[in-house]
Amino acid sequence: MEFFYDVIVIGAGHAGCEAAAAAANMGSKTCLITMDMNKIGQMSCNPAIGGIAKGQIVREIDALGGYTGIVTDRTAIQFRMLNRSKGPAMWSPRAQCDREKFIWAWREILDNIPNLNIWQDTVDELLVENGEVIGVHTVWGVTFHAKSIVVTAGTFLNGLLHVGRVQLPGGRMAEPASYGLTESIARHGITVGRMKTGTPVRIDKRSVHIDEMEIQEGESDFHSFSYMSEPRKLKQLCCWTCYTNPEVHRILRDGLDESPLYNGQIQSIGPRYCPSIETKIVTFPDKEQHQLFLEPEGETTNELYLNGFSSSLPMEIQIEALRRVPAFRDIEVYRPGYAIEYDYFDPTQLRHTLESKLVKGLFLAGQVNGTTGYEEAAGQGLIAGINAHIACHGGEPFTLGRDEAYIGVLIDDLVTKGVDEPYRMFTSRAEYRILLRQDDADMRLTERSYNLGLASAERYEHLRRKRAKIDEIIDFTKGFSIKPALINGTLESLGTTPLAHGCKLIDLIGRPQITIENMSEAIRPFGALISEITERKEEIVEAAEIKIKYQGYIERERMIADKMQRLESIKIRGRFDYNSLQSLSTEARQKLTKIDPETLAQASRIPGVSPSDINVLLVLLGR
Repeated sequence: MEFFYDVIVIGAGHAGCEAAAAAANMGSKTCLITMDMNKIGQMSCNPAIGGIAKGQIVREIDALGGYTGIVTDRTAIQFRMLNRSKGPAMWSPRAQCDREKFIWAWREILDNIPNLNIWQDTVDELLVENGEVIGVHTVWGVTFHAKSIVVTAGTFLNGLLHVGRVQLPGGRMAEPASYGLTESIARHGITVGRMKTGTPVRIDKRSVHIDEMEIQEGESDFHSFSYMSEPRKLKQLCCWTCYTNPEVHRILRDGLDESPLYNGQIQSIGPRYCPSIETKIVTFPDKEQHQLFLEPEGETTNELYLNGFSSSLPMEIQIEALRRVPAFRDIEVYRPGYAIEYDYFDPTQLRHTLESKLVKGLFLAGQVNGTTGYEEAAGQGLIAGINAHIACHGGEPFTLGRDEAYIGVLIDDLVTKGVDEPYRMFTSRAEYRILLRQDDADMRLTERSYNLGLASAERYEHLRRKRAKIDEIIDFTKGFSIKPALINGTLESLGTTPLAHGCKLIDLIGRPQITIENMSEAIRPFGALISEITERKEEIVEAAEIKIKYQGYIERERMIADKMQRLESIKIRGRFDYNSLQSLSTEARQKLTKIDPETLAQASRIPGVSPSDINVLLVLLGR
C-alpha cells in the first residue's frame, strides 16, 4: 500500500506535534506517524512545562504560532513565574500539567488541523534516492512517499530500559522501541551515538504523610504561556518539598554495585544538569541532604512524580531508601524509576534549518539531535516543520539568530558546537538575555511568523493592538512633565527621594521603587490612560514598564548584537577549501571542514577555532 504526502513526521512527541502542525498549517499535505495515537504529546518524565530558559522557549513557540503554550495553559494545574527576585531577563514561567489532559488537548488540536493526517505505525526504513529522501517504509508494509521527512523519534530508536540489572527493550516504560530506522539513516553517512536519560519513581499520594512536607503553592496572577490563552480553568494544586538524609544516602551508596551507571552496564552519557540520585551522592559525597519535589501528575489522580530522585537502581533499593525519608516511611509506588539508553545523531551534520547536510529533505528534531527536555524538542520541531514545508514548496529557509530567540541559540549551539552530553537550555547560554525576555517573545517573533504564513491574522492583529498600547504608554511618560509639588508626597511614601526639580514621568518610572501602577494612582491623566486598556491590561503594563526601566540595558545589548551581526552577514560556506589553508591551525582546519559554517560569525563560535583563525579568513576575504 502506498500514500503520497508533502511532509512526513515520524514520532508524535513534543517535537513531532509542533513539526506536523507547522507544516500542515503552512499548507503542506502532512502525515504524522506515531506508534500509539493515545500517547500523542506524552510527557515521558515530569508533568511540567517551562522552567529556567525553557519557559522562554515555550513563549517563543507560542509567538511563532506553535501550540505548546496553548496546550500547557489549557491543562495547567499549577503555574509559577521563577526567578522573580532577579531582573526580567531571568523571569521564567513554569507550569505543572495534567498529564492525560495534556495528551488529549494536543490530540484535539491535531485532529482539527486541515492537511494533517495521523497514522498509527512504526517506521523502519528511510527511502533515499540520489542523496534525496523520497519517503519511508513501515513495519506494516506501508510505503509513504514525501518530499520532506522530519524524524522526531525521541528516545525510541533502539531504546533500552534499565532497572538495576534488569534490561528491557523499550522507548518508554511499557512501550516498544523502534528498530531499523537508525541503521537506515546511518547508511547515508550520518553519525550515530548513544545517550542516556532517566525518570524517577511514581508514588501513590495516599501513602505519603503530606502534612510532614513543606507546601509549595502556585500563583494565580495574569501570567500564562500563550499570548492568546484564556485564564486557566483546571483546579490549581500545590506541590510539596522534603529532603533526603544520611540514612537514605547510606542505602543508596551500599547499592551502587547494582547501579547500571556504576557497574558498567550503561556506557552512554546522561544529562549533567538533571543527574540521578546515585550520581548526586557520588558527585557530592559530603552533602547530607538533597531536596526532593513531590508533584501531582493530574487534577484527580493520586499518582505523584518525585522530582530530584531519578534513578536506575534496583526497585527494592529505591523503595528502601525512600522509606527512610520521614514523610515517605509508608510509601507505596506505582512503578520504579528507570534509565533509558537511545540513539541520537550528530547535530553538527545539520544546517540551521535542521535539514541534513548529507541527505536532502531529511530533517531531524528533538532528542534525536542530542537534546533533553520537552521545550527544546518542541522548539526544534517547529523550526524543522517550517523548513520541511519550505523545502517542498520553495521559499527562503527560516532560521532564527542568537539575538532573536532562545530557539536560535539552541539550534546554533547544536549545529556549531555539537553535543557530548544531552543538551539543556539555560539563560547563561544566551549572550543577549536582555533581548530574549519571556515578556516580549511576541514582539520579537510574531510578525516574522505572520509574514511566513504560520502565525494567524488574529494573532498578528492581537500583537498590533498590544504594541500600539505599549507605545502609547511610553510616549505619554516621555511627554508628561511632573512638578515636585504634585508628586513629592507620593515619592516619600514610597521610600524614594523627593524631586528638587521637575522631570519627565519616564525618569521617575525608571526608579526601582516606582511602578506604572502606583504612578497611575497618583497622576490622574496617567491613570485615565491606563484605565482605558481593556484587553490584557496587566500584560501590556508589565511590558511597558520593563521597556522603560531597562531601556539603557536593552539599547546597549542591541548595539552589541548589531555589531556581531556584521560577521553574521559575511557568508563563507563554499568559499574555502579549509584543508588547503596552512595559515589556519590544524584544529581549525579540521573543525571548519567538518562543520562547514554558513557565516563567519558561526565559524567564530566553533570550539577550537581561535580569533587568529577568524582573522586569517577575514584577510582572505579581503576584509
